[in-house]
Amino acid sequence: MIKFSDLQSKQKKICIVGLGYVGLPLAVRMAKEFLVVGYDIDADRIARLRKHDDRTGEVSQQELEQSDVQFTFDETTIGDCHLIIVTVPTPIDQNNRPDLNPLRNACKTIGKNLTRGAIVVFESTVYPGATEEECVPVLEHESNLSWKDGFFVVTRNCVLTAGWLQPSTWKS
Repeated sequence: MIKFSDLQSKQKKICIVGLGYVGLPLAVRMAKEFLVVGYDIDADRIARLRKHDDRTGEVSQQELEQSDVQFTFDETTIGDCHLIIVTVPTPIDQNNRPDLNPLRNACKTIGKNLTRGAIVVFESTVYPGATEEECVPVLEHESNLSWKDGFFVVTRNCVLTAGWLQPSTWKS
């Protein structure tokens, strides 16, 4: 398993999967301290971010210009990362049921590229039990690794507001 010191010394990378209104600000903020890959399936979104243009308005042009985030739609870059934070949307359908397809698809992509010992953090809003019932089986199937042995999973709500990014809250 990775240590905070590996991230802090920039020996290991972090990947933010999903660069919407949660993922993009998180990636930009984390890149101030760590090596960060920002992955999104939308090639147009990546092209605009590389030109310092955030259509959501969550991050300013100046912040993007000053950021060292490696923006990509190449899913294989996930394999270079040891901490993967999933921030994809979880919309609801007309019956107010969560549509977990974006989350399942993200898990398939992550699983195909998962590095042994990686930690996957689910920041996406899901119902209790969804991580173990929906996400872990897909990660295991796609990666051929076992949860709690080959990779680890954390459900972490409100990463930014919980102060999780403060180095003083991490332990090596």
